[in-house]
Amino acid sequence: MTGEGFVTQNKSWEQKFTERVAKRQAQRGPMKESKVFEHGPAKFLFIFLIGFVIITHLAILVVMMQSGLH
Repeated sequence: MTGEGFVTQNKSWEQKFTERVAKRQAQRGPMKESKVFEHGPAKFLFIFLIGFVIITHLAILVVMMQSGLH
């Protein structure tokens, strides 16, 4: 076997993974505007955390008011 044939047969998993991802992206085509919000998970996490902080503060305020602390 020549050196070139040996290298193409034994690709690293990184090369195989990169080729598979590139092939899938080529099949999908370009992303369409207004169809995909790429920061969706970050938006969900931000809203959840803000809501959690507000609800926690309100709960602590109610507990403090009921116990007579100011």
